[in-house]
Amino acid sequence: MRPVAAPVTAYLGLGSNLGDRLANLVAGVRLLTDGAGVDLVAVSSVYETAPWGLVDQPAFLNAVCAVRTALPPEALLQRCLEVERALGRVRTVRWGPRTLDIDLLLYGDLTLQEPHLTLPHPRLTERAFVVIPLLEIAPDLILPGGRPLAAFREAVAGQGIAPWQPAGAFWRQIQETGPRPRP
Repeated sequence: MRPVAAPVTAYLGLGSNLGDRLANLVAGVRLLTDGAGVDLVAVSSVYETAPWGLVDQPAFLNAVCAVRTALPPEALLQRCLEVERALGRVRTVRWGPRTLDIDLLLYGDLTLQEPHLTLPHPRLTERAFVVIPLLEIAPDLILPGGRPLAAFREAVAGQGIAPWQPAGAFWRQIQETGPRPRP
């Protein structure tokens, strides 16, 4: 695991299509940022999207969040996987239904290819449910390698994504006080 000298901005993609989808997204962000060395910086609006890969399943709610962390990328990925498991994620079918999916999309400007982690996320620019919400919170984002994320907007335009809840309402739900789930 590589040490990180200073906090970096990382972007995470969240998705849920089982149970109370919005509650799963809210709980996921809360768990990720609850005393884990991960600070929430921004959230996108929540979007309803058609399933990707395995299409015979319920629609997803998706969002993207920006976090600041000094955790190394591998540790941040492990934290994401712990939160998924805490909220009932069971990995049975690739691209199948799930209570919560958290993808590490970008970690600063790091490019990485490891057996269990590739950065940037290898399908980041192919998915409207990532490109559109990520552009919402980082409209001028330049990907590692120098291409602007906005260059991919047109390529994902017809993928079936619809606004579901504004970013401000999503942020308020995450910030509400009350019992927080524990991993």
